[in-house]
Amino acid sequence: MNTPKLTLISPTEMGKVLAVRTRALRLFKGWKQDTLAKRANVTISSLRRFETTGKASLELVLKVAHVLARLEEFDQLFRPPPAQSIGELELRAMEPERKRGRI
Repeated sequence: MNTPKLTLISPTEMGKVLAVRTRALRLFKGWKQDTLAKRANVTISSLRRFETTGKASLELVLKVAHVLARLEEFDQLFRPPPAQSIGELELRAMEPERKRGRI
């Protein structure tokens, strides 16, 4: 089984990185904040807050990603790790899908 990767970047820092990238893509397209906000159907104040602080709702980030043609990149998040063996694939196929988590 894969061990989780340890990372030195915090969620706050990742939000700021995404905000910088969003701003860069917006400017590359030659759009003002108002243009992106209207196309993404989000408020200008929420977009400004995201671009300056990196804080935003998931819905806002997904809407902005969609308008910037980057939504498909989110499809790779939270996928289960690839199986390491044929036996592991067989076990996954036999196990019923859990409906609740266990602590």
